[in-house]
Amino acid sequence: MEKSEKPIIKHSPDFLEYLAVEKGLSQKTQENYHKFLKKFFKFLKINKLENIKPHELTQDYIWNYKVSLANSPLKKTTQNYYLIALRAFLNFFSERNILSLSPDKVKLAKERQEKSVHFLTLDQLKKLFSAPNTSNNQGLRDRAILETLFSTGLRVAELVALDREQIKIKLETKDLEIGIIGKGGKARTIYFSERAVEWLRRYLETRHDKEKALFINYRSKSKEKRLSSRAVENIVKKYALLAGLPINTTPHTLRHSFATDLLMQGVDLRTVQEFLGHKSIVTTQIYTHITNKRLRDIHRKYHSGDRLKD
Repeated sequence: MEKSEKPIIKHSPDFLEYLAVEKGLSQKTQENYHKFLKKFFKFLKINKLENIKPHELTQDYIWNYKVSLANSPLKKTTQNYYLIALRAFLNFFSERNILSLSPDKVKLAKERQEKSVHFLTLDQLKKLFSAPNTSNNQGLRDRAILETLFSTGLRVAELVALDREQIKIKLETKDLEIGIIGKGGKARTIYFSERAVEWLRRYLETRHDKEKALFINYRSKSKEKRLSSRAVENIVKKYALLAGLPINTTPHTLRHSFATDLLMQGVDLRTVQEFLGHKSIVTTQIYTHITNKRLRDIHRKYHSGDRLKD
């Protein structure tokens, strides 16, 4: 490796030529690299480092550059574009046998992974609800569980904690609402649809035991008959497979489906937050892509501009 007495900035034309000739990159890509590098050069000038030579570049300078990017309005993804360009520039020095900092020393900014929302369509829900064999007690229980999860948006731990005495169903009862204490000790009201109430009614009519729990394990030989969260997860997975639905379908998928259905019907995010029992609206914002799509569809339908005449 040889030291270059030419400042880093002065190597820019050679780097762009290297991208075109040796890397075969398109003109547009070359322009992007040039644009991204110009920000680094600007950083050097602001810090009176415009005359710094390749071998004089240190990790401290790189760190300070990363800090300046982090303090800018740029998204993490965009910040990484600038760092990738700098890394390519250092790689150019390495291939030219010019002494400089190793490209590996330029670490990319960690990007926050967006939570994905897996939900079922109405057609998929119909298939799932039809999967249990409701001619027996266990099938009736399972159908009631599936209907309750979708109707209420309950977390699985909240579902298994329900007691039979909370569900007051009379002959004239069509829908139902009850108060629960959810995650983090947060109280909220949950609502059962007419169809969920009907399946709960049919299930409870088969119950002649004195067990406290709403949903019980018929096969359990222990004193505790209450279904566990794991058991409910296995129940949902069982019927998802029978219905030909994605293998990653879980009780939480039905919670996502509940929220998605509300949003698709035009319910605002704040109201959905209350239904789900989220402490912060930030948590509910994982569904923003749903509202964005709905707004886009509405815009296309009602504000496409096709009523304007040229």
